[in-house]
Amino acid sequence: MSISIPRGTQDILPGEVEKWQLIESKARELCEKYQYHEIRTPIFEHTELFLRGVGDTTDIVQKEMYTFKDRGDRDLTLRPEGTASTVRAFVDKKMFGNANQPVKLYYMGPMFRYERPQAGRFRQFVQFGIEALGSNDPAIDAEVISLAVNLYKEMGLKKLKLVINSLGDKESRHAHREALVRHFQPRIGEFCNDCQKRLDKNPLRILDCKQDHDHELMKTAPSIIDYLNDYSKSYFDKLQQYLQLLTIPFEVDPNLVRGLDYYNHTAFEIMSDAEGFGAITTLCGGGRYNGLVEEIGGPETPGIGFALSIERFIAALNAEGIELNTNQGIDCYLVSLGEEAKDYTVGLLQELRMAGFSAERDYLDRKIKAQFKAADRLKAKYVAVLGEDELQNNKINLKNMSTGEQVEIELALFIKYFQELQV
Repeated sequence: MSISIPRGTQDILPGEVEKWQLIESKARELCEKYQYHEIRTPIFEHTELFLRGVGDTTDIVQKEMYTFKDRGDRDLTLRPEGTASTVRAFVDKKMFGNANQPVKLYYMGPMFRYERPQAGRFRQFVQFGIEALGSNDPAIDAEVISLAVNLYKEMGLKKLKLVINSLGDKESRHAHREALVRHFQPRIGEFCNDCQKRLDKNPLRILDCKQDHDHELMKTAPSIIDYLNDYSKSYFDKLQQYLQLLTIPFEVDPNLVRGLDYYNHTAFEIMSDAEGFGAITTLCGGGRYNGLVEEIGGPETPGIGFALSIERFIAALNAEGIELNTNQGIDCYLVSLGEEAKDYTVGLLQELRMAGFSAERDYLDRKIKAQFKAADRLKAKYVAVLGEDELQNNKINLKNMSTGEQVEIELALFIKYFQELQV
């Protein structure tokens, strides 16, 4: 009986995985320019971390976490997102005492959520995210947003839309919370069970409900923008000023609340406007989470970050018809004729590789014509041919596959000659 892949997961095969590597490489390159440094956290954490860090009213905690007991009867959870783990490490390793502040981190790796699989969404997915901890300056909010926008642009995406909102500070959120309760309470029975529970715990989350999205009360719900105090308004105005200075277009959407409980002040999403991308257009989301570090046991520390799915990144590239140039070909393919020549190419191949070149040879005892075909499939820039006669004369033939030009080289000087070609 064959064993199939679990639902909601995927195999990323050669030919496709190179796209992932290219995106990951570009993300790391940008993080280096922005001075964000990689952090790697465990794939599973104590369940309590996500209950406190993500929020027990979120869909992630209520419906989507992969939670299990280990042999010590401890509750553990496969990480559903990266921020809580990163902040836990920040507190655990006392990074708030680092000389360089703010602490700027990035992560990349698999996350796990039990949700309905659909285009670009999986139960195991790869997330790239950044976190900046230790600054209350709206300029760092703009920097975080700009890194995300620039990553998409540098990979060729053009049909993007940035949407921002302010969730305000504690005082603003409290005033807005009371207004939401007054608004929804008289007719809360018309909403789903989740929304009914959220009314008391976190009514802001009602605005993020997918099931009741079209309810008439959603359209008339009080806007957080109307309840921002002077400090929150000033903060949001400054963020918009900085985005304009960075020439990053944006729209303000008062209904943008994001799906996690820890957000305050800045919230943002980057969406794809590409035709045929799908009903769920969000590519990236993030925001400010002042208070999360304290919730996890650390000192008062402001923070902001974002996360994006590599799967949805690739789906957006496909929707815009962007082909990533991932197959650059190999530098040299060694063709051998005869047993002695075949044996010799084993060492010669190693020398090429150790000299810094990508190289390959035949392992199937194919005829010369089939070996050349293999070189073509691998897009070899050069093919080196070694037969019994060449070996006896200490020579090797090198063919430039783009020009057809051929030269005979002293076998002892082959590696040096190839290096001078600057392949």
